[in-house]
Formats: sequence, C-alpha cells, structure tokens
Amino acid sequence: MTSHTAKLTPEQAEALRGILAKRDFETVAVPHSVFSYKRPGITVTWYKSGKLLIQGKGTKEFVEFTLEPEVLGQAAFADALDAQPEQLEPRLGVDESGKGDFFGPLVVAGVYVNEPVARALDDLGVKDSKAIASDKKIAALAKGIRDTPGCVYSVVPIGNASYNRLHQKMRNVNKILAWGHARVIENLLGQRDRMNPEPLRAISDQFARSKAAIQSALMEEGRQLKLVQMHKAESDIAVAAASILARDLFVQRLSALGRVFDLKLPKGASSKVDAAGAAFLKKHGMEKLGHAAKLHFRTTQKIQAGLL
Repeated sequence: MTSHTAKLTPEQAEALRGILAKRDFETVAVPHSVFSYKRPGITVTWYKSGKLLIQGKGTKEFVEFTLEPEVLGQAAFADALDAQPEQLEPRLGVDESGKGDFFGPLVVAGVYVNEPVARALDDLGVKDSKAIASDKKIAALAKGIRDTPGCVYSVVPIGNASYNRLHQKMRNVNKILAWGHARVIENLLGQRDRMNPEPLRAISDQFARSKAAIQSALMEEGRQLKLVQMHKAESDIAVAAASILARDLFVQRLSALGRVFDLKLPKGASSKVDAAGAAFLKKHGMEKLGHAAKLHFRTTQKIQAGLL
C-alpha cells in the first residue's frame, strides 16, 4: 500500500493535525489543502473537501498504527465507560511527555481514578494528549483534571541536566522511562489515604519489549500493585488524563527554557529543531545545551558537525 484515502470530520482532522504536529513531521504547502505534513516515506494531506490523502511507502504502517486506532477508531470514553466495567474500577494511569522532543524535559505523570472521577474526566473531554493540538486546550484540561474532586495525581519532571546524567548512567531511554514511571506510582501510593477505594492496578503504555522494566524499578509497596502494560494505553481515561498533565508541564518547562536562553525552542525533532539547536550551540555553547536538550539525540551530532 503506497496510498490511502479517507473522509475525516473537522474534529478528526484536528486530532490528526495534533498528532502530526507533535511527531517528526514537517509542514508543506499543498494546493487546496487545509494542512499537509511529511517526513521521509510519507505525506499526509487533508483537503478542504474533507478528503484525507496519505501517500508513500510508510502508508500501510501509518494507517494501521496511527490513523485507525488514534483518529478513526477513537471512541468516546463515555461509550467505553459503560461498555467496559473495568474502566470504572479504581486504578492508576501513568504516561509521559517529552520522550521524542530534543528540547525540554521528560515529564512523567500519574492519575488515580474511581468511577465518579472517570465520569467527571469524561465530561471534561479528556482524551489522549497527542490528539490535542492546542497548548491552551491542554492547559485548560490539565486544570480541570487537577480540580476534579477525588482525583489524585503526581507529576515528575526530569530536567535536562538530570536526564542527561541518567542517560549516561543507564545508556537506555526505556530504563529512564521505567524509573520515572516507578517514581510516579510510588508517589501516588504514598497518597493512598486520599484514594477511595484503593487502586486495584496501575496501567501504562508498553514502551519496552520486556514488561519487567517498570516492575523491577518499583519499590516494595509498588510491587504489591498489579501492573498492566499495554500498547495504546491512552485508550484508558486514567492514562489519557496522565498524558495531559505530563504534556502541560512539558509545555510550561519548554517555554521557560526558551525564556532563560532567549531562543525559540520548538517541540519534536525536525529540521526546524536542528536549526534551533545550531543557533543554541552558537549562542550558548555545548555545556549549556545539556541544560536544555537531550544530548543523545542525533540532533546533537548533526549540529556539532555543522559548526565544526
């Protein structure tokens, strides 16, 4: 499959735009389109007629793993809440933001929900943060989540200097993620007295081949909780809420770094990010770059080579 077409509603198109904007896609100008994004092997274009056109050798993978599950297949949580009783059970949801961003921290967040909290979050319009393009909307939803009665949460930012030290020590992003997820779960379990009833399990995305990554990073109390790791975990409203809290703090921290270093620091990893990295390196030097960026990204080598 090297091309695929579909009809999208404006809401679906906005969700898709948000996903593309946060990943390693670049915008391109296409006649009669509302937006178009591309990366090597694939171009995604939504036209004013409502038609979506996907072209390139990466079409099949994009349709299977992004378009269908994250855009076309997005069911309202309200339907899932009543159709799947486990969606109303007391649990923790954990997710992260910033993993794919050269600039800015890695932020891991966790949220406790029970039935009243889950229904309240659904009423707020909580969904996976990757489907929300607007930082303003993310901020509004994050405030709503924090203000929801009975909702217990924890947000752990791993600043760039700390992140780079951890990566030097662990040599593996998944180990850092496991460490961050474990810390958030432990933080939440430290607030058990605010949870009624206590959580039955913790749910997170499966980011590593081995499901033992988070389990081995947990301490004694956390190991007593059932840990569920699954692909597309953001389909669970607790995980979706955690993704919003994580994204909100990531956006805040990235903006603050831009003010500190007097540069516009874009999200993601792209040619725009490469250009910003080169400008940062020229203005502040390599030592300071480690306080604003994740140094193991290929961007670091690319911008160093460009200046030498």
